[in-house]
This record gives sequence, structure tokens and C-alpha cells, in this order.
Amino acid sequence: MSRIAVFPGSFDPMTNAHLDVARRAATLFDGLVVGVLNNTKKQPIFAIDERVGLIRASVADLGDHVRVEAFDGLTVEFARRSGASFVVRGLRAVSDFEAELQMAHTNRKLAPEIDTAFLMSALEFGYLSSTLAKEVAQFGGEIDGMVPPPVASALRERFAAG
Repeated sequence: MSRIAVFPGSFDPMTNAHLDVARRAATLFDGLVVGVLNNTKKQPIFAIDERVGLIRASVADLGDHVRVEAFDGLTVEFARRSGASFVVRGLRAVSDFEAELQMAHTNRKLAPEIDTAFLMSALEFGYLSSTLAKEVAQFGGEIDGMVPPPVASALRERFAAG
């Protein structure tokens, strides 16, 4: 029986913190599905297909057992469709834990067969968020250490055009 996990998020854009969690999760599970949420409550700078493409380029070296798919709706329903029995979430600080714990309990109530695995962000990425990376890029700051190379190129292009 293989252990499959989903790593969900809006990833607008994927940061090196996200990539670090994906990289470590890829070693823990037989299969990892990076689920790119099409969140209608947010106004993303990258369309869903752009985000999927950027993430695929960013995780290409993690192996064939890692795939990237767009989804909408409940994470646990996406996990079920993906054959996953785990949801992977990254934590940067105690403040993340409170919201993530509530979501994990909700997911467990909705889908008792699916568990949540928390991975702490690597120390060097503890400060990093998609919002911060976008703001730094928007004002022409150095983003190479914040986001994977395909994302850095796309952010520079997006803000140079806008």
C-alpha cells in the first residue's frame, strides 16, 4: 500500500519555503500531489495555469512520484480524488499553528481517513510568505533567495510589464 500525500496551497507564487516543504515531503511519501488551489476569494497575480506551470518547473527535479494539479473546493475532497491519506502543511511560526490546527481538525471531521502531517519551515525561510515575495518583487528588490528560479523570472516579467 503506497502512502500518498497532498500539499495544498494557492502558491501565488510558490516560495522557497513551499519548495523546501515539498522537497522534504517528497522523501517521506511514495507519492506527493502539489495541489494548486483556485481560490475564488483571492485575486492572484498568476492565473491557475501559470501557477501550475511554474510549480511543475520548480519541482521537476523531485522525481516522477511528484505531480502538480489544480483544484478547487475542499482539500479533503481533492485528497480523496488523488488517493491520498495525508495532507501536508508547512508551519513557519506558532501563529501559523493555530489556524492550521483548526483546519486539520475540520479536515479530520470531514474525512477521518485523511490525516495531516505538519512540517516545520526550514529556519532560513521562517520569515517568508508569498505576499512578502510579491511585494519585494513589485518594488524591484532581490528575490532570488525567496522563490525558485522559474518563479523569480515570472515575477520580474510580471512587474516589469505592469
